[in-house]
Amino acid sequence: MRRHAARLFARTLRTALALLCATLLAACATRPPATALPRETTLALPQTTPTALGTALAAPEAAHPGQSGFRLLATGTDSLQMRIALARAATKTLDMQYYIANEDTTGKLLLGAALYAADHGVRVRMLVDDLNFHDIDSLMAALNTHPMIQIRVFNPYGSAREGMITRTANLFTNLDQFTRRMHNKAMIVDNQLAIVGGRNLGDEYFSASPTLQFTDLDVLAAGPVAAQISASFDAYWNSSVAYPLSALNRQQFDPHELDAARDELRRHWHGNADPYNAKPLNATPLDIQIARHQLDLEWANCSFVADSPEKIADAQAAPSGEVGAAMQSLLDRIHTAHSSVLAFTPYFVPHDAGVEEVRKLTARGVRVAFLTNSLAATDAVAVQAGYSPYRVPLLRAGAELYEFKEDVPSRGRVSIAGSHSRSSLHAKAYVIDDETVVIGSLNLDPRSASLNTELALTIDSPVLAHEVAGYFARATSPTHSYHVTLATPAETAATASPLVWTDEEDGMIHTYNVDPNAGFCRNLLTGLFLLLPVDNQL
Repeated sequence: MRRHAARLFARTLRTALALLCATLLAACATRPPATALPRETTLALPQTTPTALGTALAAPEAAHPGQSGFRLLATGTDSLQMRIALARAATKTLDMQYYIANEDTTGKLLLGAALYAADHGVRVRMLVDDLNFHDIDSLMAALNTHPMIQIRVFNPYGSAREGMITRTANLFTNLDQFTRRMHNKAMIVDNQLAIVGGRNLGDEYFSASPTLQFTDLDVLAAGPVAAQISASFDAYWNSSVAYPLSALNRQQFDPHELDAARDELRRHWHGNADPYNAKPLNATPLDIQIARHQLDLEWANCSFVADSPEKIADAQAAPSGEVGAAMQSLLDRIHTAHSSVLAFTPYFVPHDAGVEEVRKLTARGVRVAFLTNSLAATDAVAVQAGYSPYRVPLLRAGAELYEFKEDVPSRGRVSIAGSHSRSSLHAKAYVIDDETVVIGSLNLDPRSASLNTELALTIDSPVLAHEVAGYFARATSPTHSYHVTLATPAETAATASPLVWTDEEDGMIHTYNVDPNAGFCRNLLTGLFLLLPVDNQL
């Protein structure tokens, strides 16, 4: 249970009484499967279709047979710029699949880029999970009337014409179905270039939020692997729980409302593109950069694994506790490690089975190090309650444990909002033996394993693995993270705490015997969550 689950729990508390009344007065609202609705089945563009990107990639693909090209996107600005550049580079198709898609500052820049593509004849498909989708009666709904834009909502438990009581009643009368969410994140252009990784669409992911800055990681993928990512997108797009937005939102939109949306997005672009460093719309086109070897792609063997949408569409066929294909692919790689495993996992609930796997690895001499959020930095306090009981067992099993600090300097991620916002880790990346890197949407927790759908891109590249290992070394330095260790017997006797947190500020080393800088409220909430029977939802 990560950010969305914490929101879900808070929503549950607020509406508990209303839910009780609703369930006494009405039965669960149901709807037919999406496949029974008027809905076109569409597929990705064949990779053999002539496009500018395909032509530019032909030579490097021939020089690296069977391999795909990759470039890490480590900053929010880089990742925003590349997404906009991809949308501008599209000539045939643009597909987007996200767990969160906000209509905030950067969200509107990206929607404007998508509308630009559609106005130039590009087919745009956008698939958004329902849980955090609050805009079905505003800008996206207007864009959905464009003849070249289709928006679908995945696994909805309500609609624009249903209030909070009905939505919550739907949720609780089919809890196992609706707590399973599509956590995948992918953007694919012309079935030639794709971006996958940890970022959703929202200001906090692109260094543009005044209150929260996520440290995250994406990767640009070019060449044959794009077809695999597209095939996964098609499976979700055409699944029985991907509903056309028009079937959920019955409002009628006149043509002038699409024109008004276009004008709004143009004004937004002119006012915000430069301040938020979205300039690549006017930079050298990507196909020319590729042809000139300016995109700095690293070519390597890879494998892409995504969970089937049936993990959600048929919850009974995928019972809780059964590990999905994406998580299994990651675990299989970790199990074969012979020297080191470095893990960025912002939401970390290992359970006893995970602790035992760590013990087996360290017994073979494998270094196992985890970077997760501190209680002060996390955006999901409930997850911290699931993680905290395993800190001592993990350390006793031989793991290294680091917790990301809540107020890290901007490290070059400057935006017009300034650099005083709270920092939080959101990257999901794993480096194995300094030879292989896994980047995707997976956290090391039961939700990623068994409840949500996820994707994982495994790249066998010492160059990229070494680069991500460098990020890990910097992120776990004492200026950016707390190093969590076991307290000595004397320290435990003095403080009653089995743990010690160590960091560095202004050149001074500091130690703590409770979760640093978390405050009373966060500690209280953690204690309350520890009392709740939500372990299988974390």
